[in-house]
Amino acid sequence: MDAPPLAGKVAALSLGALPVSYALSRVSALSHPLAVALMSGLILAVLFVVVYSLSHSEISHDPLYAVFAVFAFTSAVDLMIALQEDGYVTGFVDFYTKEGEPYLRTAHGVFTCYWDGTVHYLLYLAMAGAIRSRKRYRNLGLYWLGSFVMSVLVFLPGNILGKYSSEVRPSFFLTVPYVLAPCWAGMRVFTQSRAPPCCTPDAVVLDCPMDACFAYIYQYEPYLRDPVAYPKVQMLVCMFYVLPFYGLAAYALTFPGCSWLPDWALVFAGALGQAQFSHMGASTHLRTPFTYRVPEDTWTCFFLSNLLYALGPHLLAFRCLRWPAFFLRPPPAGPPEHLKKQQ
Repeated sequence: MDAPPLAGKVAALSLGALPVSYALSRVSALSHPLAVALMSGLILAVLFVVVYSLSHSEISHDPLYAVFAVFAFTSAVDLMIALQEDGYVTGFVDFYTKEGEPYLRTAHGVFTCYWDGTVHYLLYLAMAGAIRSRKRYRNLGLYWLGSFVMSVLVFLPGNILGKYSSEVRPSFFLTVPYVLAPCWAGMRVFTQSRAPPCCTPDAVVLDCPMDACFAYIYQYEPYLRDPVAYPKVQMLVCMFYVLPFYGLAAYALTFPGCSWLPDWALVFAGALGQAQFSHMGASTHLRTPFTYRVPEDTWTCFFLSNLLYALGPHLLAFRCLRWPAFFLRPPPAGPPEHLKKQQ
């Protein structure tokens, strides 16, 4: 798959997040949660109008161009949030993390913003560039879809169920369109035609009483006990969704013709990439209380095991894309050759 060109227009528009966030941080009226929510909604609406007026031809070809352009802007904001919370920049989005979504200041929130501001940002530019150049982006879209869905499945329930449940502000409801738009985008990505093939067809977070689980959760990965709830939700998502997928993937790798595996391998690769990046980063971040951070003497074991867990679905996706013939459905059997000659 050739890498699509990045969308320069979308990149330039997304950089507007810097002066906008800096200017808004100087507005004293944004010290109220409702004012922050209303201003954020207004900015997104104005941004959509600007994108539509500047890129009418691209949106007419594929309306997802507007979605990717707006999300690239929010990704730039998320990167500024992460950099500010780690002390690399100051004076940009204080008002939003204090009065809008204070749970973004947790270790998990910071690394979710890092992932969105780097990986998702590049994916948005690449997919928007592919639309502008009239190229395919189905594989990139599937990877982004899996990554985005995993982020939502862990972050939103964690905000409601964890210790920050009392800190939910009006800005939280801005996540409704932020969730609905990717659902619509995901359906469009799945319905896109595949690229023609180049070949022819030939559970410890539930307080398990076992000694091994007790030792692991206290000695190797105490972050799983953090009351912010993000690690617990992520482990449950992995148990109920990722584990069954691995069972189905093992079947598809054994019996040829399972054409669904390449697409879903990309989805789960994106999901596990985002999940493990946020989980591993939050487990060692200074914003995580010291008692819940990974002990220094077990850091190597923790890092290698979680890194392998993240690499597994990526290797599976590489296997599916590199040698796709095994997953193609066999052509229907036609009439015998001698009958064709008689006809």
